[in-house]
Amino acid sequence: MSNCVHEPAPAWRSGIAPGIFPSVGHGIALFRRPLEFLNSLSAYGDLVEIRLGPVRAWVACHPRLVHEMLRDTRTFDKGGPLYERLRALMGDGVVTCPHGDHRRQRRLLQPDFRPARVADRAESMGEEAESVCRSWRAGQQVDVGAAMMTLTTGTISRVLFSDSLDAARTAEVRDCLAGIVHGLFARTVVPVDVLFRVPLPANRRYRDAVARLHALMDAAVAERRAGEERDDLLGALLAAADAGKDGVTPREVHDQLVSLLLTGSESPSLGLASTFSLLAQHPEAERALHTEVDSVLAGRALPASDDLPRLPYTRAVINETLRHSPPGWLFTRSTTREVEFGGRRLPRGSTVLYSPYLLHHAPSSFPDPERFRPERWLSGEEAGGPYGAMLPFSAGSRKCLGDAFAMAQSTVALATIARRWRLLHPPGPVAPVRPAVTLGPRSLVMICEPRGGGLDRKSRGAGDNLVDHT
Repeated sequence: MSNCVHEPAPAWRSGIAPGIFPSVGHGIALFRRPLEFLNSLSAYGDLVEIRLGPVRAWVACHPRLVHEMLRDTRTFDKGGPLYERLRALMGDGVVTCPHGDHRRQRRLLQPDFRPARVADRAESMGEEAESVCRSWRAGQQVDVGAAMMTLTTGTISRVLFSDSLDAARTAEVRDCLAGIVHGLFARTVVPVDVLFRVPLPANRRYRDAVARLHALMDAAVAERRAGEERDDLLGALLAAADAGKDGVTPREVHDQLVSLLLTGSESPSLGLASTFSLLAQHPEAERALHTEVDSVLAGRALPASDDLPRLPYTRAVINETLRHSPPGWLFTRSTTREVEFGGRRLPRGSTVLYSPYLLHHAPSSFPDPERFRPERWLSGEEAGGPYGAMLPFSAGSRKCLGDAFAMAQSTVALATIARRWRLLHPPGPVAPVRPAVTLGPRSLVMICEPRGGGLDRKSRGAGDNLVDHT
């Protein structure tokens, strides 16, 4: 998705964001109206200074600056308030580990996310999608956010644990993640530790959710050690740890499971929930999606791996959702040395932020950025802008390990569900999405409307004959 062009560096503009509050800095603005605050920063420069609590930080607002940072992972290592909090949760897994250990970890995990393995999993992705909508009925109100979390947790758990996470534990993981993501965001934008040591109910809920998630992972490892070997990522990690291969330790096995389960379920589920919400608000895009899915699947309930290249509009819908409402909307880096960046001399240990949301909503890169328009991703359009502004999975050597997996899963899930159902918003205004550590609707109640679409009778849900499709 990157169309980054290499040109002589411009004369960067730098500035300071107004509205600093004592002690909390810009934390109040980031917490209360984060998207509006971020989108306001470009007016003050390409690199803008803000305050996170008492700490100075800088936001890179130009996509070329962001690419410069993401290419130099030695200088701009994963760090800052977000990753400090994530390390407390995930340890030093592939998502949060420092630069020096990343290549080893990525090589260890990459085989399970290569295109050939992703294609092999298309059927299981479809099965998970079909399982969450199988019991839906005409006119039923469904919590789409919870359903998509069940779907993505089931899919990533097959990669990690085969099928050893049952429905009860999948639900518990979902509950843990709901408590964790809200608490992480508060701890990132107001990094004042003393506030989160106070025994308030919100702080207790966060600590309890973290403890439960770690206990679930420990239980999964213990069950596997007591049971049979399986060809999944947990099996590969345990084999490497037992053989002393690549320096893998039992602690790293645990950290990788927590990291991949959290990132492989939370962000994709929010992306899918946002997709259905946006489609319900844009009937022209929804009709185009249904036309393509009905034609390609031709009466089959589930897409196969060789159907994926034949679903360009479905993929464009996913891409446009990731542009319009990227689940990963704010990230931090920390400088490992003094560096000239964006026209400023940043000292070692400086926090630099970048926001895919800010980049994706810049009119200079995406005309009419607030409009949901999947057609901008079809052939012939330079959708990524002149400097590679489309960054839903980051870039450089630390680009998301599972980007191809996430795109395939989302495409298969969308095609599977849209083949059978329309999801409609209840009457009344649609509530705006409020970001936490990720962006997307966590409680999204929608109404099920069955579709005919040429499905074979055997493929239809039990409730499909309860309504008049005319």
